[in-house]
Amino acid sequence: MKVHFTELAKDQLDSYYNEHQQQAGLQLLYDTDGCGCSVDGVFILTIQDEQEHVDMELSSNYRPVGIESRHAVFLDEEMTVDFLPKYQTFMLKSDQQIINPRMRFVSRRENDGEET
Repeated sequence: MKVHFTELAKDQLDSYYNEHQQQAGLQLLYDTDGCGCSVDGVFILTIQDEQEHVDMELSSNYRPVGIESRHAVFLDEEMTVDFLPKYQTFMLKSDQQIINPRMRFVSRRENDGEET
């Protein structure tokens, strides 16, 4: 599986990677909180010091992206992460579908409680 980050998405993420965050990893986390069912979740993009339950890494044109392999069934072979300035949010899509039109970005770093 591959993830292509658009220039807008890379620029937005670069603003979160300062010299203290260079080692933090990106993860597509399948969030089911408040969804009622484990197949009704949505992906969120996280940056964190230690990735939770990651057992699969997706290649990308930006940085490697970790996921839980059990959630790979919800993803396509090639995907794009874009940034939508009008809504100040990310979008996860492929040629086959829009996986999450308003994907949240969450920083789960120890010294950073930021969420966008």
